[in-house]
Amino acid sequence: MNKTVNINLANTLFHIDDEAYNKLRRYLESIKRSFSGTAGSDEIIADIEARVAELFLEKMENERQVITQKEVDAVITIMGQPEDYVVDEDIFEDQPRTSEAKSQTKAKKLYRDVEQKYIGGVCSGLEYYLGFDAVWIRLIFILLAVFTGFGFIAYILLWILVPEASSTSQKLDMTGKPINISNIERKVKEGFDDVSDAVKSVDYEKVGNKVKSGSKTFFDTIGDIIMFFFKVFGKFIGILLIIIGATSLIGLFIALFSVGIIDAVHFPGVDFYEIVNTTGSPVWLISLLLFFAVGIPFFFVLYLGLKILVTNLKSIGNIAKFSLLGLWLISIGVLTALGIRQAAEFATVGSINEKSELVVTDLNDTIRIRMKENEYEYGSDRIHFGRMVLSYDENDNPILVSDDVRFNIKKSDDSIVRINVRKDSHGSTFQVARDKAKEVSYGYTVSGNEIVLDDYLTTSTANKARQQEVRSTIYIPAGSYISFDESTKRHIGRSTKNDRDYYRSSIADHTWLMGDDGELQCHECPIEEDDQDWNDDDDGNGKIIINKDGIDIDINDEQDSFEMKIDEDGVQIKAEEKN
Repeated sequence: MNKTVNINLANTLFHIDDEAYNKLRRYLESIKRSFSGTAGSDEIIADIEARVAELFLEKMENERQVITQKEVDAVITIMGQPEDYVVDEDIFEDQPRTSEAKSQTKAKKLYRDVEQKYIGGVCSGLEYYLGFDAVWIRLIFILLAVFTGFGFIAYILLWILVPEASSTSQKLDMTGKPINISNIERKVKEGFDDVSDAVKSVDYEKVGNKVKSGSKTFFDTIGDIIMFFFKVFGKFIGILLIIIGATSLIGLFIALFSVGIIDAVHFPGVDFYEIVNTTGSPVWLISLLLFFAVGIPFFFVLYLGLKILVTNLKSIGNIAKFSLLGLWLISIGVLTALGIRQAAEFATVGSINEKSELVVTDLNDTIRIRMKENEYEYGSDRIHFGRMVLSYDENDNPILVSDDVRFNIKKSDDSIVRINVRKDSHGSTFQVARDKAKEVSYGYTVSGNEIVLDDYLTTSTANKARQQEVRSTIYIPAGSYISFDESTKRHIGRSTKNDRDYYRSSIADHTWLMGDDGELQCHECPIEEDDQDWNDDDDGNGKIIINKDGIDIDINDEQDSFEMKIDEDGVQIKAEEKN
């Protein structure tokens, strides 16, 4: 059992065991002794401690992790020992000493170089990152801004999004140099030398004038104004993201527990799921997968909003981020697989046909067809699945009821009335679809010369809602008369042909004769107006005939002229007789 202590390193709290603490303390003290009396030693020590804290944070998996000797040794290996470097002014000579560690390079990071800036330091930062002279980069931005406008937008975005290299560690990151003791010392001393040279060569008169005119340049002022508005806009976006993320997560959480977890209390909507679901997956599993698939992106939306508003918000850690990403990918994958399986259950249509003869009393009398009214509850307050509703039979067992029932009239090949009932259903295979079609219940009766068809079909809820339907065909002998009850208007199929080309709702209003060609012939339909001749003079003098051939105007010999005018006032006819 090891003793642990808490330390504050570069304003960051760490938990470290006693042995690792003693080793780190001795290491930092040796660095302080090495730089004792050196110009800028305090800044060098502060940058070294900041870099050590940064390396510790990179190696920690969570904020409660204890730093051990393993992490301390790894940091010392990266930073190096003080005795590995020559700490004097000769370190800046062109030829390094043999005792110096060989220079190393690392991946560069993009920063704005505010020390060499003209406006925001974007181009000078890109010079280090890309390896091009800043003059050419500035020229490219100017050309793009003049000819396309994109250069101005790109510069503003980079100015906002790319951080400036303010600390020594960031400046070394920008140039691609390792952040160790030697390079930190070198960078700090370079800064002191630059300051010293600047002080020696300063023109105090110009400095005085500059102080009088203001401490900021024009571009700095413009930059501050732009940054202010973007920060305000960013805060607004952050608040909006938090509201969207939080409300979405709360809604999903309520839905998960009300539908997915508490389905045992028969929550409304669970019946709907069980009837349409053909995958066999329980509702709680689908609810949980949907919660992760939709909720995780909204969680990151909420987290992004918090990061925008709270600048020092601690990261949730890479382990949490990748765990949530993996969980989201798994949820999306499982839901996709279940969706494909669900769609496959409707890929094929299977049918079965039930044929039988209908015995009517007298074929010379009119055969009447009507529909039997649905005896099950079919109100708008029921749970609907397309044309189907969930209802209950006389034994209070749940069943599915549909009004997707149609019938057609065709000519029989002999003098016998027949009926063919075709039941259809969907399924993953042809055989599965046929098996589900067999489970459809549909009935009809014959009483005297009246054929009574059910206007509904039923099936068990175990068969699921698979778009079941019934299509019947009644075969009537030629020369037989047929009439339709008002209840058949919604159920007469489009394959029923008639000589008037009436729509199915109009067919039920008349009596029909089955023709030899299989087409219904209207027995008592009114004569079409187009078939009538209309004239204004029975003796044929000055008559107008309107029929199917068009309009025929006959002018007699006694009329000198004839004029007919058709406008918004109607039809005006004027005839003048000869003098």
